[in-house]
Amino acid sequence: MIVQSQTNFNRIAEAIDYLKNNFAKQPSLDELAAHVHVSPFHFQKMFTDWAGVSPKKFLQYITVANAKDMLRNKQATLFDTALETGLSGTGRLHDLFVKIEGMTPGEYKNGGEALQIDYCFGESIFGNIIIAATQKGICHLAFYDDEKLAIAHLQKSFSKATYAQKENPFFKNVRTIFNNNYIDIEKIKLHVKGTDFQLKVWETLLTIPMGNLSTYGNIAAKIKNPKASRAVGSAIGDNPVAFLIPCHRVIQSTGIFGGYMWGPKRKTAMIGWEGVKVEGC
Repeated sequence: MIVQSQTNFNRIAEAIDYLKNNFAKQPSLDELAAHVHVSPFHFQKMFTDWAGVSPKKFLQYITVANAKDMLRNKQATLFDTALETGLSGTGRLHDLFVKIEGMTPGEYKNGGEALQIDYCFGESIFGNIIIAATQKGICHLAFYDDEKLAIAHLQKSFSKATYAQKENPFFKNVRTIFNNNYIDIEKIKLHVKGTDFQLKVWETLLTIPMGNLSTYGNIAAKIKNPKASRAVGSAIGDNPVAFLIPCHRVIQSTGIFGGYMWGPKRKTAMIGWEGVKVEGC
């Protein structure tokens, strides 16, 4: 069994290397399977079991990653980028970028140049917070110890967006959520970007009731990708909106609370606070 597992891993590693070196040719499943000397059916299952995504989806990620590298070069046009990454035209580049990155290639290239993001600092029962929003909704919420680092982290996603430290209509409800009247607030709108997989994970987190907990495996099962627990953990770690997208409600299957981007002590406090809230209702 160990020998078979090592053999499968070697085949997967070889296939990934082949994809990285030949992504511009957009190799098919049959071509990949032939390269590692297994049937297409066996390769599809073997690769998906290991990576949590299909070979086709993995190729899409590689393609977009290389397209992003090209688009950082101001001289590269969208048409050139599409051709260099093996896509038939800018239409396919656009569709793939929106599906994987949650934005158009043009938006990525200009770094969110036309986007206005308002932000403010505040206090919560779990510590200092920075909240940011576009005209569409909350795009960022994080706990922080250092204001400068908090701003730098906020600006990482859209380096060319226009930022202003000022009030935004969406901020009121975020502040209210920690009060005793949190049930009476209006629905909070979110405006987040992420891959198709990340968005599915974040949407699933929103279905976990307050006071309840779930596991990485349960989240993976709910998005119909039961063997993607590791990928689910990664997507949860990339959550841009603390507390509102309740990644703190996900624990290990052993019952251990596990890590948290904003500190395990804060995660424990959140779980306890929500439990008390539910008990008091």
